[in-house]
Amino acid sequence: MSSNTTEGPPPPKKRQTYEAGCHCGYIKFSVTVSPPLPETKPLRCNCSACRRFGYLLVYMVRKDVEWHGDSWTRLSRYQFNTKEKDQLFCGKCGASIGIDFRDSYAGNHPSMFGISVRTFNGIDLDALEYRTLNGVDEVQPAEDLSGKQYELDERKTTSSTREEAEQELAAAAAIA
Repeated sequence: MSSNTTEGPPPPKKRQTYEAGCHCGYIKFSVTVSPPLPETKPLRCNCSACRRFGYLLVYMVRKDVEWHGDSWTRLSRYQFNTKEKDQLFCGKCGASIGIDFRDSYAGNHPSMFGISVRTFNGIDLDALEYRTLNGVDEVQPAEDLSGKQYELDERKTTSSTREEAEQELAAAAAIA
């Protein structure tokens, strides 16, 4: 007895595209999420960046984010800690958009974005379930970096300026 079933390609993954943007409309984009919300559960992390920026992130490869008009070039970027990824926000209204991981996870991971579902138009955030991450204790460096980056950058700038001044003085003394 032969089987009448034929094996075909697996069914395509469910995907949904969401329109998104900042509060003032200066940044506009579309995000394709697979599987769609609410099946994909956004990440709620308590690290210093996610808490301060209000991120509720979903992750996707770069090709699943389409920036409308000049939105990509209009984005403002902020880096901290390792300086390997950009925190993206609107420079006009200040809305947090997400994270551009670029190639910070080399190897088997494609270049990705983490986009905050808070930017998605028409989403009921209370209807979603969330995954949680104790980022303040589990993401390196495991500490709260709130309010420290400016001081760290200033110390680095002051230190390099001081070293340059000392080198110039030493060079001037050698000439004299």
